[in-house]
Amino acid sequence: MSQTFSISARRRYGLARLCRYWRVSRATLHRHLLAGSPFHGEGYRKVWARLRYAGVRTSPRRVLRVMREHGLLAHQRTGSPRGPRAHDGRIITERVDEMWGTDMTAVATGEGQAAVFIAVDHSSAECVGIHASISATRHEALEPIRQGVRRSFGAFGKDIAQGLTIRHDHGSQYMSRDFQREIAFLGARSSPAFVRAPEGNGCAERFIRTLKENLLWIRWFDTIEDLRNALLEFQRTYNEHWLIERHGHRPPAAIRQQQTVEMNQAA
Repeated sequence: MSQTFSISARRRYGLARLCRYWRVSRATLHRHLLAGSPFHGEGYRKVWARLRYAGVRTSPRRVLRVMREHGLLAHQRTGSPRGPRAHDGRIITERVDEMWGTDMTAVATGEGQAAVFIAVDHSSAECVGIHASISATRHEALEPIRQGVRRSFGAFGKDIAQGLTIRHDHGSQYMSRDFQREIAFLGARSSPAFVRAPEGNGCAERFIRTLKENLLWIRWFDTIEDLRNALLEFQRTYNEHWLIERHGHRPPAAIRQQQTVEMNQAA
């Protein structure tokens, strides 16, 4: 938009010129552009990236300053300083389908409290599986893993997911014999996070926070089926539009597509 080239004037229009012509402030223009985002609580870097994709050229520092002045910065949790912990280190993988993180949360519905289970790729941050149930059993906890295996590996069977590691906490569902046996049947490796160290399962934890801020905390669901349908729609929107900063502000689906093409070419 601001980079559109005028053939008659032989120069770019520029954002300030456009705003004067439309008789709106730059803040108003930015607000309307960002209103099209399906997400809430994005930090200034992602706001800057979305403006850039919309054709508005500005600097990250200016976006930070404007958002700070208007109280629009994403909430930052504060905590006391701590020393080294056993989980310290890198949990992000180089390629997709090397490690998935899985976890659960709960949400109230018209049919009672429901359990929401998710699985997230540690490289692309893609949601590979998502599920809701009235019960929070080990069998329900396996459903996102099954979805992800069918989607990423093309089938569900013995040793189909060799090379994959499943990161999870020490919840009873995940440490159960049935959950561990099915992981082993698929050829995947179980990787429990350290006790009292949720950061070790940080990829799944971060996705759940995004899920809460953009869906679970802002909508009411009359039935479990309504919740399931909303989760599947959110999964699609998230994978196609959520921006991952470490991958150049690209969405998870684009990251997987690129890596898949590169792996096929290398083969």
